[in-house]
Amino acid sequence: MLSRESRAAETSAGSTTRLSFAQAINAALRQALELDPGVFVYGIGADGAAGIFGTTTGLVEKFGAKRVFDTPIAEAGLAALAAGAASSGLRPVLAHQRLDFMLYSVDQVVNWMAPWRFMSGGRAKMPVTIRAIIGKGWGQGPQHTKSLHAWFAHVPGLQVVMPGSPADAKGLLLSSIMSDDPTLFIEGRSLFSMQEDVPDAPYFIRLGEALVRREGKDVTLVTMGSMVPLALQAAETLAQSTISAEVLDIRCLMPLDVESIIASVKKTGRLVVAEPGWRMYGAAAEIIATVAETLGKDMRSRPRRVTWPQSAVPTGSKLEELFYPTSEDIVAACRASITEELSEE
Repeated sequence: MLSRESRAAETSAGSTTRLSFAQAINAALRQALELDPGVFVYGIGADGAAGIFGTTTGLVEKFGAKRVFDTPIAEAGLAALAAGAASSGLRPVLAHQRLDFMLYSVDQVVNWMAPWRFMSGGRAKMPVTIRAIIGKGWGQGPQHTKSLHAWFAHVPGLQVVMPGSPADAKGLLLSSIMSDDPTLFIEGRSLFSMQEDVPDAPYFIRLGEALVRREGKDVTLVTMGSMVPLALQAAETLAQSTISAEVLDIRCLMPLDVESIIASVKKTGRLVVAEPGWRMYGAAAEIIATVAETLGKDMRSRPRRVTWPQSAVPTGSKLEELFYPTSEDIVAACRASITEELSEE
């Protein structure tokens, strides 16, 4: 587990530039293309002026159409291309503008990419990175907003990464691309305008290492992806009433830093998980089950989770405002955890 200070040292060498989340993704792709001639980037709109929300802008001009290119709307074929290229020694980066569209390629991802190294006894590599964007915002409705990280984290052989800040987005994406295992890199569209000082030089954040974004002693607030800013905002609100919340950003669902989660909850005795996804069978449920199995009666209150309601995402911005959890929801869950004390019976 990294503290904020350790993370700062991890990424502070040399100069920095203030970048948005989207610009940090762009910087990571550019440096990956520079570092390894086997890296190539493709997807619908990858070479367009908009550059997939600005994340691929300017790359085709620098690296050419053989390494950065647009594609037909044929998700299964695009995944098959990634699997074949990776098994031949290249490092493909496939981008889906919505995670929903990735579902057309599930056979390739789950039945071929995920078990490839296992089926070869560890001899074969599958260095595929699939960028999948979750499209919260604009009232887009149920076909453009699915958050399916728990689906893919359930499959052995897949790495699932969910960055919550620009600096993490760059370091985690570089590590994903240079990994020899297939990686699903999930980006919250609502984070794309978020800004942070990001190191200019290439750097790599170890996959599966959580980050303590704010230290605390009263309750552990575990979070990921687009819920990270809301969790930090909730912790700030709680601090105004002398409640000290420790915010732990897991950064990766798979591999999951169970040790850091347990260490934090052991210190506070309380757990709230804020997840950008549905309640049933989700990452929050897995984290709570793991903590309960490990700490049991050592908990000072029942674990709680703040998630999406168990419903399809509604269409329309006003309905979205009612659907998605807020920092106030996280505050309420933390307060309930603080006021409840489990019986010792």
